[in-house]
Amino acid sequence: MKRIFPLIVVLISLSVIGILFIQMSWINNAIKLKHDEFVKGVDNTLSKTRDVLQDRFIQKKYVGYMSADSRQYELKNNFTVMGVFTNQEIRDIIEQRLKEHNIKYKYEFCVTNIFNNIVFQSPGFQVTDIHNSYHILLSPADSYHSKESLFLFIREDKNQVLRDMAWMIVASIVFTTIIILAFSLTVRTLFNQKKLSEIKSDFINNMTHELKTPLATISLAIDALTNEKVIHDVDKIKLYSSMIKEENKRMNKQVEKILQAARLEKEEIKLNLQKLNAHQIITKVTENLSLQIQEKNGVLRLLLNAPMFSIEADEVHFANIIFNLLDNAMKYSNSAPYIEVETLNGPNNLLSIRIKDNGIGMDKETQGRIFEKFYRAHTGNLHNVKGFGLGLSYVKAIVEAHEGKIKVESAPGKGSTFTVSFPLSER
Repeated sequence: MKRIFPLIVVLISLSVIGILFIQMSWINNAIKLKHDEFVKGVDNTLSKTRDVLQDRFIQKKYVGYMSADSRQYELKNNFTVMGVFTNQEIRDIIEQRLKEHNIKYKYEFCVTNIFNNIVFQSPGFQVTDIHNSYHILLSPADSYHSKESLFLFIREDKNQVLRDMAWMIVASIVFTTIIILAFSLTVRTLFNQKKLSEIKSDFINNMTHELKTPLATISLAIDALTNEKVIHDVDKIKLYSSMIKEENKRMNKQVEKILQAARLEKEEIKLNLQKLNAHQIITKVTENLSLQIQEKNGVLRLLLNAPMFSIEADEVHFANIIFNLLDNAMKYSNSAPYIEVETLNGPNNLLSIRIKDNGIGMDKETQGRIFEKFYRAHTGNLHNVKGFGLGLSYVKAIVEAHEGKIKVESAPGKGSTFTVSFPLSER
């Protein structure tokens, strides 16, 4: 998997780069073809203009039937536009031919004689335009009389070319963007799947460890109960029975956490909403944890100062939220934990519960991921922190199910502050 994953990313990347290269080449070739089509249209315009001028010269000078040889002789010896055509007539002929070839750009023209002197020209034609003009010899190539040339100046509008191809370019950009987005989504999904695979492997390892410890304790307690010296000792029987009961409770709690996570994922948890005294439940949860805090020589301070503290919530899940946050505050402390639980009324008719600790804190990256399922923050020198990485994902899901919000403020070595907000009861 470690080798295949980078190979997949490289192959997809090469494919996208190849598609982009082909798209750019295609657009470039399309623009070139448009230009070639334009040049061919101008050449055809000049050729047809010459033919029309020659035909009209014969019609104007000679009446009646004329053989092809006679016609060629007259053109060769007598053809000229001077004195035969007006400036406007030449302009009309050119304009008609341009329309036939769908050339809509502005144009200027001039006609020069054998001495390269201009004999006809449009009002906007400049002498310097001759060098950038398309041109054609109007007289037959072997003419003895005069050699007159037509110069046609057209400034090709590159923007017009792009406008003509706009729908193709836009479609190309749209589909290329879709391909890039699909590629990005695919790579992101691959990374997420890889990360999820690693997280689940950690979860399985943690779960094995979490369940193995109480099972080992139960096994030892059962072996002790079968010992002849213990069988007749009521106190020891009570002790080992109590150990088995406590370890069994511990396993049930771990299994319940996993089941809760599964139900949350399927959105199967239903809340039993009722009006609750938040201060009362917070006090009850902290009392249940007081022994654990005392064992660690810690301090838990309650600052329940919110004047309004009635909320619509599920009592069990609300208590679990407070318990999980306090449990985390204790677990991630290097020394004796100092925890503050404060309540206050925020804007928008909310009860905010702020739980502040003096623990190891978190960096920005960790803060962005702690609510992910199975994710466990790095604990530095703390090696006794156990769990599945489900607690905070559960807390966030339940808070949001109550239409509340949760946020965290933390810095490495400076502790963390979790704030959960619930709508106040309207009854």
